[in-house]
Amino acid sequence: MDSPASEVIQPDWMQGFQPKPPSGNPSWTPGCKSPNPKGRPKGIVDKRTKVTQALLDDAPAIARRVIDSALEGDMQAASLVLSRIAPVLKAQSEPVQFDFDPAAPITSQIEAVLAGIAGGSVPVDVGKQIIDAIGTLSNARAVECLEERIVILEARQV
Repeated sequence: MDSPASEVIQPDWMQGFQPKPPSGNPSWTPGCKSPNPKGRPKGIVDKRTKVTQALLDDAPAIARRVIDSALEGDMQAASLVLSRIAPVLKAQSEPVQFDFDPAAPITSQIEAVLAGIAGGSVPVDVGKQIIDAIGTLSNARAVECLEERIVILEARQV
């Protein structure tokens, strides 16, 4: 006789629940020979392609409806239409010229950028980008230096 501890108690809402049988080929297991070695036959259209085609068929009517709604004063529709016609402009920076020595120590390079910002020849946002780039370059140089030192130390130990 089963002990109460081994009996599975299901909540009321699970009573009579039957799980779906597994989909696909139930005799297939990982590592076995493919039941379809030639693959999907040519010309078979998958569900995503069918949905995409249905959406494309209705696209002109949907676009017309959105445009009409925008013309009637629907601000959300107007925003959507305008975002497609004239996308948001991305910031573009102009080239800047200031005294800069890429071979100088990192602190001197950053000081040169800060002097350019203070002198007005470098905009603040561009200066920040340049300083970030200097920091990235500094990190890359530090990694290269450490790699060289490790190679030298390993060569000594052999």
